[in-house]
Amino acid sequence: MRARLRRPAPVPSTDAEQGWQRHGAFAIDRDGRRIHYGDAALDLTRYEYALLAALLQRPGAILSRAQLMDRGWDSSADSADRTVDTHIKTLRAKLRAAGAAHDPIRTHCGLGYALEQ
Repeated sequence: MRARLRRPAPVPSTDAEQGWQRHGAFAIDRDGRRIHYGDAALDLTRYEYALLAALLQRPGAILSRAQLMDRGWDSSADSADRTVDTHIKTLRAKLRAAGAAHDPIRTHCGLGYALEQ
């Protein structure tokens, strides 16, 4: 009993200690390939995860479709540029379903996409 009393109480771990990184309303666990928006876990495909992870890596920076494909696709030669647009569309729908009041992914016509900071 005394030994048990001498043991330090477990300290609750923070998000960062568990591998989670916060970016505004987003929390990303790169090791577990999970992303939360607010309190909601996003159920993402591998391509949606890759796109959102790339945008979260550089918030505010405009990433072209080619840059996004390089980060998310094994071979971008097999896919069209519009593939990124389709995945961004479904990603936006999932963010709305998770409670996003506004669209955090901004389209820059002719340039690409950026995550608002």
